[in-house]
Amino acid sequence: MRIECVVNISEGRDARALADLAATLAPLLRDLHRDPDHHRSVFTLAGPADEVVDAAKALATVTVERFDLTAHQGAHPRLGLLDVVPFVPYLPGHPPPTDLSAVVPLRNEFARWLGETLGVPSFLYGPLPGGLTRTLPDIRRHAFGELEPEFGPPQPHPTAGASAIGARPVLVAYNVWVTSPALARRVAPQVRSSKVRALGLEVGARAQVSCNLIDPAAFGPDQLYDAVTRQVATLGGAVEGAELVGLVPESVLAAIPQARWPELGLSAGVTVESRLARQ
Repeated sequence: MRIECVVNISEGRDARALADLAATLAPLLRDLHRDPDHHRSVFTLAGPADEVVDAAKALATVTVERFDLTAHQGAHPRLGLLDVVPFVPYLPGHPPPTDLSAVVPLRNEFARWLGETLGVPSFLYGPLPGGLTRTLPDIRRHAFGELEPEFGPPQPHPTAGASAIGARPVLVAYNVWVTSPALARRVAPQVRSSKVRALGLEVGARAQVSCNLIDPAAFGPDQLYDAVTRQVATLGGAVEGAELVGLVPESVLAAIPQARWPELGLSAGVTVESRLARQ
């Protein structure tokens, strides 16, 4: 088994700083997706558990030291500078595992370290003690209101805010570009389901239906793209392309006819397995 850690930070415009940061994470860094309009970057780490945790801590340390959330403006919702840090079990060449027992301790260790060492409060999502569970949207809605941090101080860090630290199965972040923000906002609720989280966003001069496919083996990028296309057509608009954020499991990509990959913004080089093979 390998462990993925998909670190979302609220900084997408300082290209030199992000490149310097990426260079320090080799060879654990498998992908860096930088989006100036969202003002957000996604670092995909993958490898042995102890090495991934160490790399995530190094990334967190530099992020909190170097960047400042107080002047941040971007299209994507955010809780903090080190916004979302999920730990994900991964079996290369196999369907995404659903047993999270290997990553819950890693999540807890990282969240405790983040509070004690960097003074950043952490909210946990995924499995919780007592058989409970919490989602990332739960945290976004209720942090510092109904929910108090599990680790760290009870108030946001002055320049880094707070962090959502998760233990979750594989998901695929996938965006579909459409003709207007109004259209994106109308379509997003129509494609939202137990397998899809969706927001309609204005992103620079463009608009997108921004999605997390939380069960990509059952509902993949091709199905989401087609669902958006159908909804857009009924409203008199059009789809203008699609974008994968991060990587996709090889098993998910293999379920999509190869002839559709260019239309969907996919290729053989964007799988987790292809990046692991570069070691």
